[in-house]
Amino acid sequence: MSESHEAELEAAWREHRRYVLDVAYRLLGSWTDAEDVVQEAYARLLRTEPGEIDDVRGWLVVVVTRLCLDQLRSARVRREAYVGPWLPEPVVEPVDAAAVDPADRVTLDDSVRMALLVVLERLTPAERAAFVLHDVFGFSFDQVASMVGRTPAAVRQLASRARKHVAEQTEPARFHVDVGDLRRIVDRFIAAATEGDLDALKDVLDPNVAGWTDTGGGLPAAPRKLITGFGNVAPLLIRFLQDFEVTMRPMDVNGEPGAIVVRIDGGELIAVLAFETVHGRITRIHSVANPAKLAQVRAALAQS
Repeated sequence: MSESHEAELEAAWREHRRYVLDVAYRLLGSWTDAEDVVQEAYARLLRTEPGEIDDVRGWLVVVVTRLCLDQLRSARVRREAYVGPWLPEPVVEPVDAAAVDPADRVTLDDSVRMALLVVLERLTPAERAAFVLHDVFGFSFDQVASMVGRTPAAVRQLASRARKHVAEQTEPARFHVDVGDLRRIVDRFIAAATEGDLDALKDVLDPNVAGWTDTGGGLPAAPRKLITGFGNVAPLLIRFLQDFEVTMRPMDVNGEPGAIVVRIDGGELIAVLAFETVHGRITRIHSVANPAKLAQVRAALAQS
């Protein structure tokens, strides 16, 4: 490879890396897997010849999409043997975000909210790709069809089915919460849980609140099934905080107010919490405690 061609590819990579990282994370729901896929796409880019690619970003999106589809298909098999519930890998911004290279960050907007990523996990790989590429990134059905190897009509149907499924599995209120309101709800939740105040928790948790904990087997004492109802969720939460000698701190998770759980002694990261709310109360608590899924969060905290 000539030096000029290598320099040209490196410049294109710096320009487009974050964009394709955004695509990969939304397709996979895993920061670690998204980074691996994007790195593989770059390795393939370096093997191209001068003049072979007219649109580098478009080429990278095609490669990343196809690699992600392969990952999603194999992930279905792996998750059948997964210990407990599987949740997307959380992403947080360092407090000093300016110190991080923008090319190394995922853009945190409505399309990476934990609530939506959880729903996307229930789609088929083809439906998820059609929805993400068309509805989130605005590619035409013709463009998506060329990326996924389907006809435009088939992609249109896939996106329609995905859109319908997302609408059926979510309540509009969950995706249109004022950030300031959610931050106040989360602050009240943290204070009530930390103080062990069940009455205060009643004011912030929905009577039918549900909670999941994704440990991947890494936190044996955590429940491995869905916990529902205030009478089950609230006491379990308080007991967890007290028995494990941990506390919660507010932290934006996937672009909206959430919390991290850390050891009182030493500050070791134990879990990341993301919330869904309806009418001013928390209805869903997504707790990610699988150590393998907390690497990005640990890195962000280290940079803070």
